[in-house]
Amino acid sequence: MTKKLFYTSPKTSQWESKIQQCFKENDYYYIKLDETAFYPEGGGQPSDKGTIDGLAVLDIIKEADGDILHKLEERPGSETVQCELDWARRFDHMQSHSGQHLLSAVCRELFDANTVSFHLGKEYLTIDITESNWTEVHTMAAEEKVNQYIIENLELLTYYVTKEELQNLPVVKMPKVSDNIRIVEIKGIEYNPCGGTHVERTGEIGMIKILKTEKQKEHTRLYFKCGFRALNDYSEGLGILSTLTNKFNTGRTEILNRIEKLENDYKQLLSANEHLKLENAKFLADSLLAEENEEGFIHHLFEESSLKELQNLAATIAKKEKVLVLLASLKDQNVVLSNSGPLPIHCGQYFKAQLSLFNGKGGGSEQTAQAGFNSQHDLQAFYQFTIEKLLQNSAE
Repeated sequence: MTKKLFYTSPKTSQWESKIQQCFKENDYYYIKLDETAFYPEGGGQPSDKGTIDGLAVLDIIKEADGDILHKLEERPGSETVQCELDWARRFDHMQSHSGQHLLSAVCRELFDANTVSFHLGKEYLTIDITESNWTEVHTMAAEEKVNQYIIENLELLTYYVTKEELQNLPVVKMPKVSDNIRIVEIKGIEYNPCGGTHVERTGEIGMIKILKTEKQKEHTRLYFKCGFRALNDYSEGLGILSTLTNKFNTGRTEILNRIEKLENDYKQLLSANEHLKLENAKFLADSLLAEENEEGFIHHLFEESSLKELQNLAATIAKKEKVLVLLASLKDQNVVLSNSGPLPIHCGQYFKAQLSLFNGKGGGSEQTAQAGFNSQHDLQAFYQFTIEKLLQNSAE
């Protein structure tokens, strides 16, 4: 059986070991070592990464009997190998896992809220707790308390107990196993059955910051970061804030006011722009009605117009006169067909029948329909085809 250094010596990052077993399967090599610090995924904690004799460890697998397999692309060249752990990743996991235990303990202490799930992701950590009415007041109280415990630098102990000894401990939850029961104790706070790696004192967690919360049916999900993750997140946020204060030439306390003013100015510009577009649509409608009205059928191809602009223009024309309108835009490769006149044309049905012949997609109602095309060539082909067909129908 492999000696598990991640339990007996969790801060070991470099060590020498002997290969106990090696076999090949599906073009990969799997080796067992006489001792390993590589932690396999389990209990919400991801597996470690690192190298064995310079070869990247692709995966770490815990077998049914508890032994550890290391997956490699090649077989090491010697029976005694040099192993190196990705220590930054390991310590991040230790800070995060210990931080989760501590935050869960605080939620239970302050609000009688138990943790029902835990996830340690690449960007952040989450716990789901049995408190459905979580507020900002809860967040502030939990952050203050958990960071106070970090400052107190409480000891974390890990040890094994028997099934009988377990009965005398006020554990957070009963373990799923009945043998080799491993307890992680935060001195004076909690006893928690756990198989993960942890720091030795709460001070090593550094800090805990709750980023946001989400309601999950009867539970609440807390998103948070610990240690260097929290520090890096703070540094990134501070960098963004500094960039904004420099751009707006103002202090931090005034940045929200400046952004609010910018939003209001932007809304006013949007409103003014929409007004100008409506006025322009009225002008274009009059122009098209006067110049391109062929027996109650108006058609025009624009170089640059959005779908919304085509729709607004078609609606404006329909209000002015009962006509059939076909409008298209080369830039956005869109077409709008509108019928407010006497011609018996169902716009949606016409598009449904013809669009597939020109690689177009769209649809609509009897009065109006719109479509988009994969290329300008398809758009122009459909546009010309429709003009000829509708003119032919109107002549009949």
